[in-house]
Amino acid sequence: MVMRLLATTVALQTALIFVQSITAGLKMTLPYGHVFHSAGSYTLWVVTVAHVVVALLTRRAQAIWYALGFLALMTAQVYLGVFHLAALHVPLAAALLVASLLYLLRIRSSRHHSSRRPHPQAVAEYR
Repeated sequence: MVMRLLATTVALQTALIFVQSITAGLKMTLPYGHVFHSAGSYTLWVVTVAHVVVALLTRRAQAIWYALGFLALMTAQVYLGVFHLAALHVPLAAALLVASLLYLLRIRSSRHHSSRRPHPQAVAEYR
């Protein structure tokens, strides 16, 4: 149950990072595009905090460290954007998208493999 919640949180986080790239384009083309990009960044930050909470509930060190590291990088990303440091802001955004997507795929594949393992009682009954 908690692993499914973790996968859902990371999926939402990944989708929001992708949406942020779209709102960044809107920021450059529309006079009010910065409002969408700003709202999206704070929404993404809140989802990342939720990711940390869910990772703590899993009680898995790897998930916790990943979530904390991602929160630190996301906080840095917000500050880079606020101070208009696009030379650092854009590459970090791309790296965060790739990292989040790879972690999502890892979670989904580990959930898939763990669900395929036979239950010990079923193995005992089979023998």
